[in-house]
Amino acid sequence: MARVIAIMLDGLRRDFVRPEIMPNLVRFAARATVFEAHRSVFPSATRVVSAAFATGCHPARNGLQGNAMALMEDGRLVLHDAGKPEFLQHKRAVTGCSLAMPTLAERVAAHGGAIVFNNVSPGAAYAHDPDGHGHVYHRAGSFGPGRVPVPETDGLAIELGIDGDREMTRRFVAEGVDGDAAFALLWLSEPDTSQHAVPLGSPEHLDLLAAVDALAGTVIGAVDARIAAGEDILLSVGSDHGHQTVTETIDVAGSLVAAGLKQADTSDDVVVAPNGTAALIYIHPDHAERIDAIAAHLAVQPWAGPVFHGAALADIGHHPETGPAIALSMAASDADNAFGVPGLSAAVMPGPGKADRTGCGQHGGLAAREQSPVLMLSGRGFAPGGRHGAATSAVDLAPTFLAHLGLPADDLDGRALQAASPSMTPET
Repeated sequence: MARVIAIMLDGLRRDFVRPEIMPNLVRFAARATVFEAHRSVFPSATRVVSAAFATGCHPARNGLQGNAMALMEDGRLVLHDAGKPEFLQHKRAVTGCSLAMPTLAERVAAHGGAIVFNNVSPGAAYAHDPDGHGHVYHRAGSFGPGRVPVPETDGLAIELGIDGDREMTRRFVAEGVDGDAAFALLWLSEPDTSQHAVPLGSPEHLDLLAAVDALAGTVIGAVDARIAAGEDILLSVGSDHGHQTVTETIDVAGSLVAAGLKQADTSDDVVVAPNGTAALIYIHPDHAERIDAIAAHLAVQPWAGPVFHGAALADIGHHPETGPAIALSMAASDADNAFGVPGLSAAVMPGPGKADRTGCGQHGGLAAREQSPVLMLSGRGFAPGGRHGAATSAVDLAPTFLAHLGLPADDLDGRALQAASPSMTPET
């Protein structure tokens, strides 16, 4: 039986995959096809990428628009943190669906099943299988088919961060790699968790990258053993987004209030959903006449980068009738931080209870370094040592995995990357 095993190293940008930092990934790259222009989605944030990864569709179609997003409830716009464990179930109650497109877990349920081990936010973890078609293991709660909680003794009692990732990796090798699920996913919390707290390129950061590389090496070795035993496995090693260094945090909602374009900081006529180095701006239909004025106001701010509204939202995978009225990517440059790491960005002031840091990593927008995740694929249909320079995206993963499993992938935004394989040339 064909199988797919995927490792996601949350927040890893590809310019850190270097021999002196991450030797296991470098060795794997030498025998895999490396996608050198792979991109995230928008916002380039884990919950958004998780839904795109799982469904093969952009937010306009899968319905998970941001790490923070608004829902229309009883005629009012209500801001939500999509990382909360209850969010997708609440979204189903409000909108009629958790996600608007089938997930990989649903598509493979009758063809070998799915198992997911995930140590990021609960909402991101559950986006891989919000309706209970397979097994999802997370520290906030683990579920089997039908979203039935697994026995407490079988749960994932770990902490966020590298120590939790180590324990989860051990479980994943035993139950994911050495199990028999058609699709097995390991999604580490690192290096993203630490990159939000320490400067990129600092000694602490580089030590953390080495630890993450060791975990990836453990899984790669376990998969190699299964392949040597005759299994047909497609191994995907990647990340969801990169990071920029934060130079300043901006109160975008406050700017709109000061300009007379939003009634008050907490009013629901205009709702600003912070997404790191991006913002989604929801405007109540009763105030739709403000859209152009708000977009024009944002476009001239020194801390603002590209602004999208109307038909232009389709360029970044959104739709004005099913999502935000305006999307903003914050101003960025390719200048260096204090440790010589390129990529600086302004960030949106986060919501209550969220850390507001400068000098450390952040993501969400369209800047070059946050839009430079890793993707390496090894298995049937991919040339060892191949290098692919055309743009690919997180939405291409689901159709690629389904193609390996011999399952249909109709009506997705992404495309199977095996189709591009003949044009890939091995590195010389």
